Amino acid sequence: MDLADGLLDHPYDVYRRLRDTASVHRIAGTDGKPAWLVTRYDDVREALANPLLSLDKKHALPGNYRGLALPPALDANLLNMDPPDHTRIRRLVGRAFTPRRVEQLRAPIRETADRLLDALGTHGRTDLMASYATPLPITVICDLLGVPHEHRRDFRAWTNPLVTPDPARLDITKQAVMAMLGFFTGLLADKRKEPDDDLLSDLIAVQEEGDRLTEDELMSLAFLILFAGYENTVQLIGNAVSALLRHPEQLAALREDPSQLPAAVEEFARHEGPALLAIRRFPVEDVTIGEVVVPAGETVLLSLSAANRDPSRFPDPDRLDIGRDTSGHLALGHGIHYCLGAPLARMETEIALAALLERLPDLAPEEAAPRWRPSLRSRGLLTLPVTY
Repeated sequence: MDLADGLLDHPYDVYRRLRDTASVHRIAGTDGKPAWLVTRYDDVREALANPLLSLDKKHALPGNYRGLALPPALDANLLNMDPPDHTRIRRLVGRAFTPRRVEQLRAPIRETADRLLDALGTHGRTDLMASYATPLPITVICDLLGVPHEHRRDFRAWTNPLVTPDPARLDITKQAVMAMLGFFTGLLADKRKEPDDDLLSDLIAVQEEGDRLTEDELMSLAFLILFAGYENTVQLIGNAVSALLRHPEQLAALREDPSQLPAAVEEFARHEGPALLAIRRFPVEDVTIGEVVVPAGETVLLSLSAANRDPSRFPDPDRLDIGRDTSGHLALGHGIHYCLGAPLARMETEIALAALLERLPDLAPEEAAPRWRPSLRSRGLLTLPVTY
């Protein structure tokens, strides 16, 4: 089957039909090339931690994979690496990206949320993606990386072409990639001249037993932190608000007891997380997934969204329930590639929702329907019209 069939409009219906039929399916992937799609929870979870499934594109069969081509300065990131390189870089990053640094952002995140809500006033209508869900993570990620205020912008002009590349307009994708490369080249040069108390300055300085990040590794990490940390959090906040507006009884329960917010964030991630698919993988040797033997070098796509709605793991999985036990959900990955920025994404989403619930008690959906991004890789909103 073609992965695009029905997925753009009804992803969970398609994944349910596939999951009910079999766990592993031969499909045409997001790049149009043949791939194996894994849909059932147990098989997806096991595959996420399987060392025989490589993220390194060198293990792909020639001509069997046609992914987005990034320049080497952006490609040397954790999403394309296996141990020992992955282990080394993750260890170095971990020395700079500490829980203490994340926790230091809590108060500034709330201040930013309040400032954005102040600008909305006490009543009116707005596109919440444009006025709140997008600018909040931009500010947070720029504060984290140490991007000067005069260089801050809506990075979606760069990240959108990467999330939803148009085969007919690859020039736009290439322009976005080159713009990001130029941006980070200048930013790193500035940080070397004048380091500050920010993550990028720490990544430049961090070392362990003489080991340091190379220039390409630094550039790729900055790119990954911006791309994944910003883009995924925008979508998680937007998806969470949209889900609450579609389920007023859950919204009412959360207003009545805001202490449920941390658990609710986990349910939002499970129910409609930003990533439909994990990063593609390539078997380094023939590997059995479910009841299928996948040949070495072929492309494997792990459906996080299908796994997170597998009734064998989560009863009545299509129902949003902020009180359910979400332990073990795969929205943020599993194994050695578990999302490095998960604590920040959780905290940011929790604060964003808390501020919204406190400040806009009459938040309601606008008559105009929200627009979803046309992507096979991610699940996120382009617009979310609301009244308040």
